[in-house]
Amino acid sequence: MLETNEYFDGKVKSIGFKTATLPATVGVMEAGKYEFSTVQKETMTVVSGSLTVMLPDASEWQTFNPGDSFIVEANKTFQLKVDIATAYLCTYE
Repeated sequence: MLETNEYFDGKVKSIGFKTATLPATVGVMEAGKYEFSTVQKETMTVVSGSLTVMLPDASEWQTFNPGDSFIVEANKTFQLKVDIATAYLCTYE
């Protein structure tokens, strides 16, 4: 069953589903700045566009491009800067 989610006044939209092994979401973020908090460990992979990320406990922003992934542990907060509409896949453990 698919579950849709919308955040930040519709600027971030995702569809939740179950992969063969893990729950996941696939979505798109419009240009903007966002802050997310995790409940579970998340692995986010950029599908198209790019994400500039301030990971928890990091001191510098990192940019991730198509095919790149990053991990955010459970119960953490991270920030994103999005310059162009960007698609992503996120799995949850």
